[in-house]
Amino acid sequence: MAAGALLFSLAAPAHAQDDGLPLMQGPGEPVGTRHEIRFEDLPKPYATPSASNRPVVIDRPAGAGLRVPEGFKAALFAEGLDHPRFMVAAPDGAIFVTEPHLGEVLRLEDKDGDGKAETRSVYADAFERPSGLAFRDGQLFVADLRAVWQLGYAKGLKENQARRPVTRAGALGQGGGHWTRDIAFGPDGALYVAVGSEGNIEEEEAPRATIQRFDPGAFNRQETFAAGLRNASAIAFHPQTDKLFAAVNERDGYGDELVPDYLTQVRARSFYGWPYAYLGPHPDPQFGQIRPDLVKRTQVPDLLIAAHSAPTGLLFYDGTHFPAPYRGGAFLSLRGSWNRERPTGYKVVFAPFKDGKPEGHYLTFAAGFWRQGEQRAEVIGRPVGLAQAPDGALLIADDAGGAIWRVTYEAR
Repeated sequence: MAAGALLFSLAAPAHAQDDGLPLMQGPGEPVGTRHEIRFEDLPKPYATPSASNRPVVIDRPAGAGLRVPEGFKAALFAEGLDHPRFMVAAPDGAIFVTEPHLGEVLRLEDKDGDGKAETRSVYADAFERPSGLAFRDGQLFVADLRAVWQLGYAKGLKENQARRPVTRAGALGQGGGHWTRDIAFGPDGALYVAVGSEGNIEEEEAPRATIQRFDPGAFNRQETFAAGLRNASAIAFHPQTDKLFAAVNERDGYGDELVPDYLTQVRARSFYGWPYAYLGPHPDPQFGQIRPDLVKRTQVPDLLIAAHSAPTGLLFYDGTHFPAPYRGGAFLSLRGSWNRERPTGYKVVFAPFKDGKPEGHYLTFAAGFWRQGEQRAEVIGRPVGLAQAPDGALLIADDAGGAIWRVTYEAR
């Protein structure tokens, strides 16, 4: 079957069954499985208990790889890394990746074009849990818990400790809780920073649980662009519409199927629910009565993702290496659950777009991280950051396995 045909194959939608396990989900889930989460199918809060069920990370068996659609190939780009998280491609083709546990930004390079990084260097260190990366006007920007930093860059430069903060002290909130700070530059030249909440569900002040906008140029004027986003762990602008989208990790504690995570367009001065409502004007059982005005204002997200999947990477594909049906759609990495009786996630999925909006479902694209264990997942890795290499390949960072995978399209 051709990859394009597989992309749009209509496998059974993944609505919840009576036992709480979505259809076609588990270590043997076929690539191309279609998932559609609908609000009307969701249970009420507390329909099932909130479980603690963390995955077990096992050694990758010799020769084990990822399952991808027919015509695609997945191979290791780099391994032996320390919890790699976010990535970005430099103008000269080098790949930058953050290692939050070490406080480092690595530079990787595939000099001979064989699809593997032969060289690596610590480009900069002494960050406090670095996460989001972006290039703007040839300069590298890195976000950590303290600030967004600008680092100089020139072709072939392997190390650069010189940096300056472009956000003021305290602009990204205090540490604790959700620590990632993803960043993106908008078509207006402004800097956008996603800041997650400190807790699971409680009232918190901005900038927590928001996306912050910093004016172009000196970035000295800050405003809350959107609020009510519990943990927008990844943000990106759609390459065709220039609209901002966010992949959001929703709240825990309400059962296996609540609350679904989601992908949505983020509109200026809009509110997305946390902690007072969820998935539109649906009151939270603990906080809904506190701010009924904000419950009414809560936006309905564009695409629901199985609850507790933990989307941590978002990439709009705009290359020409992959077949046409993938162009303009969204790849999402689902790091996987830790608090469901029946696990979910541990894969990369693809969400088709039409007219600049998600079509309402997503398809399993890269599986194989989850090797075994139906009740408790045994995984060789957990996908996180995503990046598009200069040649159009898809890069997948795996923080639990300490690796980066490279997916290419081989059928021509």
